Amino acid sequence: MRLEAGDRSPAYAEGTAPPDQPTDSVGAAHARIAWYLRRLQRMSPRELLWRSSDVLRKKAWQPRQEHHAKPKLVGPLRFESPLPAGALEAVPADDLKRLVRAADEILAGRWEVLGVTRQDMEAPDWFLDPLSGRRAPQAKYCFSVNHRNETVTGNVKQVWELSRHHHLTVLAAAYALTGDRRYAERAASHLRSWWEENPFLSGIHWTSGIELGIRLISWVWIRRLLDGWADVKGLFEENELAREQIWWHQTYLSGFRSRGSSANNHVVAEAAGQLVAALAFPWFEESSAWARTSAGLLERELANNTFPSGVNRELAFDYHGLVAELGLIAAVEADRAGHPLPEETWRSLGRMLDVIAACLDRGLRAPRQGDSDEGRALLIASPDGNRWEVLLALGEALFGAQEWWPPAKPGVASTILSASARRHPLPSRPASRPKHFDDAGITILRSQPVGEPEIWCRCDSGPHGFLSIAAHAHADALSIEVRHDGTDILTDPGTYCYSSDPLFRRYFRSTIGHNTLEVLGRDQSTSGGPTMWIRHAKSRLTELALSADGDDERWVAEHYGYQALNPPVTHRRTVEFRGRQRLIEVTDEIIGTGRPAVRLAFHLGPTVEADLDGRVLALRWPDRDHGHATATMTLPSSLDWSLARGASDPVLGWYSPAFGQKVPATDVIGVGFAAAGSPLCTRLAF
Repeated sequence: MRLEAGDRSPAYAEGTAPPDQPTDSVGAAHARIAWYLRRLQRMSPRELLWRSSDVLRKKAWQPRQEHHAKPKLVGPLRFESPLPAGALEAVPADDLKRLVRAADEILAGRWEVLGVTRQDMEAPDWFLDPLSGRRAPQAKYCFSVNHRNETVTGNVKQVWELSRHHHLTVLAAAYALTGDRRYAERAASHLRSWWEENPFLSGIHWTSGIELGIRLISWVWIRRLLDGWADVKGLFEENELAREQIWWHQTYLSGFRSRGSSANNHVVAEAAGQLVAALAFPWFEESSAWARTSAGLLERELANNTFPSGVNRELAFDYHGLVAELGLIAAVEADRAGHPLPEETWRSLGRMLDVIAACLDRGLRAPRQGDSDEGRALLIASPDGNRWEVLLALGEALFGAQEWWPPAKPGVASTILSASARRHPLPSRPASRPKHFDDAGITILRSQPVGEPEIWCRCDSGPHGFLSIAAHAHADALSIEVRHDGTDILTDPGTYCYSSDPLFRRYFRSTIGHNTLEVLGRDQSTSGGPTMWIRHAKSRLTELALSADGDDERWVAEHYGYQALNPPVTHRRTVEFRGRQRLIEVTDEIIGTGRPAVRLAFHLGPTVEADLDGRVLALRWPDRDHGHATATMTLPSSLDWSLARGASDPVLGWYSPAFGQKVPATDVIGVGFAAAGSPLCTRLAF
């Protein structure tokens, strides 16, 4: 489903509050105060002290909005890191055609932003939310803009996303590969427009450091890809406003870092963006110091954000991809500039790519665990490409591919990014495809197809999320995903939105919104807001038996998110995976006293049709080789079963194929009671 710019969001009408928010000003104020109190409770004393000083610093910086300093320039203003000779010649022709089609769409005035096709791309309004029609503040002091309030900014993700300037890197790449100056001229006009309309510290685009970091990466690559254009120096080196914007962005990032409970992917983007810009544009008195500081910060925060296994600690797999992209782009830039990052950082990035290779299904699709907002560090190819294939192809160029890695075709992005990078051999890599990452609680069970479709199953026994607020976690302990030849059968419904639709935000991150067991109508973890959890369910793997051929595998785990109930209970789940028999058996047990009410949910992929007869569920879906494929689920007889699809009261039966999009899908819901010694057994036979 794609919306056209100007269509009304189904979330709520313009001028009203979100459905679960008070509409009167007193109630709204109380809700905001309650949120801030919950947020303060998730901070350490050290973070509270830092945030207090940060508030004072923001007030002290306000005069700079009107009376900002000018950068002090050093040395000749040259761009000394163009692409190496021949870098563009190896780009595959079919991927080039897709890139040119995307660039032509931009020239025609169209560009899709988080599920919305904007039609104003000849001269975009940088402050417009196309869903609500609201314009975010443009001239207001940035730190006085409440970007969490949609009555002020509209859907801030829509506003921010366009100003990451990914469409401009697409235009610049199209110019570099075709020599057609129309692409360069459109990119230049948009850059000049943005720079003129966004002076230092003014408006919505100065409110979040991650946006500045990603924007700097885009600007470096726009300059690099436009290097052959006659007017490129007039756009960058000889343009006082361009120099000021590059300096302002780095000045801001030096003054305002994400820290404490916010030091997730945001701080990685801030550090990566400043490092890339400081090395590519070393024009300022502070450039050398900025490069050193941001390199050290990036090294530390990549380590802090990554488990020893290589899995990103946010346990939202799409963010694993974003952090890997950010780290690799910055590391390649540092190599290019002759200031390489430590080998331990490179080894960590290599482990992240090994994790990706181990977790993808046969169709190169990643787990749908936790939040996903389609965030990219850099876009220099068609946006409809597979980001995971790009990362694998880049990883093969940088580290070499293990024999068990799935094959990945090189494309525009991986070819250009690796053109000037050196190889970084990695010691102690897994000789066979890992199935389990213990520190992250990710287990991938899969059949070994010999002429048969792959059955892929992800089991979750890991931590709830990262840092005290676990911003991008879902209440999904012990949930599973199952795919058949890349098709979602039992799926994680996805994300859809962060704050624009609170009712659906709650559903997509709830326990009932995942393939797991809900007790007494409560989530396993307690939410304190759309990107904050104030109580985290703890999980533990208790048994794991794996086999080389994917047959007769057993996974047993339990979580303690319902220990706060009276009486407390523990949820234990067993998954038996029999690849040769093409069979998965799931057993759910309640450990504790009493007989609590439960709901057991199984979420079907959007292409799966379901026919429920008592406790037997017949499944059918399109199959590329045989027209259709089928499976049978035998459900626990002690529960009452029903199907829900596209329901809104309560919200059930939805699937989000991408951020900002949702489509109806079928939920299979069992309602009843559970007690110790009475397991709930589900059998899925393909």
